[in-house]
Amino acid sequence: MGTQCTGTGSWPNCSTSTCWATPPTLDSDLSQGIQPVQGLALCTLSTMGSAEMCRDLAPEVEKLLLQPSPYVRKKAILTAVHMIRKVPELSSVFLPPCVHLLHERHHGILLGTITLITELCERSPAALRHFRKVVPQLVQILRTLVTTGYSTEHSISGVSDPFLQVQILRLLRILGRNHEESSETMNDLLAQVGAGRRALVATNTDTSRNAGNAVLFETVLTIMDIRSAAGLRVLAVNILGRFLLNSDRNIRYVALTSLLRLVQSDHSAVQRHRPTVVDCLQETDASLSRRALELSLALVNSSNVRAMMQELQAFLESCPPDLRADCASGILLAAERFAPTKRWHIDTILHVLTTAGTHVRDDAVANLTQLIGGAQELHAYSVRRLYNALAEDISQQPLVQVAAWCIGEYGDLLLEGNCEEIEPLQVDEEEVLALLEKVLQSHMSLPATRGYALTALMKLSTRLQGDNNRIRQVVSIYKSCLDVELQQRAVEYDTLFRKYDHMRAAILEKMPLVERDGAQADEEAKESKAAAQLSEAVPAPTEPQASQLLDLLDLLDGASGDAQHPPPLDPSPGGALVYLLDLPCAPPPPAPIPDLKVFEREGVQLNLSFIRPPENPALLLITATATNSSEGDVTDFICQAAVPKSLQLQMQAPSGNTVPARGGLPITQLFRILNPNKAPVRLKLRLTYNHFHQSVQEIFEVNNLPVESWQ
Repeated sequence: MGTQCTGTGSWPNCSTSTCWATPPTLDSDLSQGIQPVQGLALCTLSTMGSAEMCRDLAPEVEKLLLQPSPYVRKKAILTAVHMIRKVPELSSVFLPPCVHLLHERHHGILLGTITLITELCERSPAALRHFRKVVPQLVQILRTLVTTGYSTEHSISGVSDPFLQVQILRLLRILGRNHEESSETMNDLLAQVGAGRRALVATNTDTSRNAGNAVLFETVLTIMDIRSAAGLRVLAVNILGRFLLNSDRNIRYVALTSLLRLVQSDHSAVQRHRPTVVDCLQETDASLSRRALELSLALVNSSNVRAMMQELQAFLESCPPDLRADCASGILLAAERFAPTKRWHIDTILHVLTTAGTHVRDDAVANLTQLIGGAQELHAYSVRRLYNALAEDISQQPLVQVAAWCIGEYGDLLLEGNCEEIEPLQVDEEEVLALLEKVLQSHMSLPATRGYALTALMKLSTRLQGDNNRIRQVVSIYKSCLDVELQQRAVEYDTLFRKYDHMRAAILEKMPLVERDGAQADEEAKESKAAAQLSEAVPAPTEPQASQLLDLLDLLDGASGDAQHPPPLDPSPGGALVYLLDLPCAPPPPAPIPDLKVFEREGVQLNLSFIRPPENPALLLITATATNSSEGDVTDFICQAAVPKSLQLQMQAPSGNTVPARGGLPITQLFRILNPNKAPVRLKLRLTYNHFHQSVQEIFEVNNLPVESWQ
């Protein structure tokens, strides 16, 4: 072999460390007729060839693809794969030889050719269209492999050349994706391969048959990706269901993950394997049990909700601590969506709070209190169930908060003892007060929990028939509490006793019923609640928040330093209570403003909904809702906004910073925009989050808000 290069020194002992020129010895070695020399040159090029070398030597490699020697052709194909990965624009050079190489019978050449075609199709749309014409030929090669095989020396565990089968199936998956004609051509073959391999796995589940499992799983992936027939997709689901019975944990994990992808499109087919999926919840491997939990929650629907909730609640009692939060949240979401009756819904939430109360989401308390408040016929049942649960355990803080709220609202029903749905409960006033005092004095009670208990005692002062001196004494004790919130409540309640005792019964009366009428009413209730929260005083943004938004403000009208601290938005004269007390004279509500989708990327979506309070038309309330329909969680989600200087913006804290995958609980954030001049509203938004282990940042302007939002 030669030793000279076209640079400033000799090769391989060139004195220039950055010499990227193509050594003439590679060019001459590739053109020689000595096979070992050509093979060594091809190995060198495929291992360390730069982009410049690939461009220079691509014609020589193309010629070697058609050489009579299988040894040289195989190495030339592998070199072409490296060249395509290094320089994708060389795809047109290697298209013509690939069609000819598909007629080869040599295992190494055919396997390398399939790999080369796969690389070409993944990097070039023109190559993808070109090779869709050879789908029938690929189907015939695979059919021959399945029926007769190429050579016995490449068979593994009775499977004819599994490596070649897997590579052809991967190529078929790429060629058939979003293409009706190609998918139709390979449907019959996939059914034949899937049925044959499934019969093999059904008769012998020994883990040594991994070659057959690999071909079978690749067949399933191909069926899932192409436009396959409905019966073929059912076959794929059944194959994955059979994988769940395999003793190999890796195979079971792959099956659970694949079924989780299929559950949205083929829900009924996956439902047939629900018992097997539920059994996988008891796996000792944490990754397997987590995947089984995700799939079990995805399989819950209105027809099986009772049975599935029993299985999931049993799993909640014994599941590992790191899965308890996900399991509790999933049960609560499924119960809210598919609850057959209100009583069943209340019982399910109570069971979750009793079993894993410390692991539930923050909104579980508010949801349950709203549910109980809206079920008038279950008030007596609920207060008795919660009283019994509270008497047994005061360590679960969400349960204690709900129980204290319910006892405060419906304590009179607790003392009546006329609920026929559960066993009679004999409780006197002293026992109820003693239990709430125990909650107040417990070292396990959070400040918020003590606030619930203190309010419950005050409400019981209007519902119990006995003397209120005991309640007054407890309230007066907490007037000197170190917790400011609790101290303020105690001072206000003591003032009610001393100065406004004649108004105490009216102020502490029961909460009104929450009427629900389908999804529309639920949405209206959420909007009303959001509007009520926004009507309260909003604290001024902190200095770090202002500094983070400074660059966004500059993107609009060149904000100055004054923009960092927008003045507080003054409510209309009289406040919200004036309008609540003056309902007969209130104007009719305005027409709803349509929602607006402002962002969508890889399943992450941001929608804006709008409310303009009738009492203050210059105020616009915007609720930003972030949802996630992808397969990966969105973490560290931050939404920042800026407006022109003619408007005033205040942002409330978001409901969280994580959006779970597959339509989990969304993140909501409320914006208040004051627009006294009714100028067109423009928003500059910046979204930052982590998705699929990648950091994403998007900055964009929204200038197409509905006219009703500002005129």
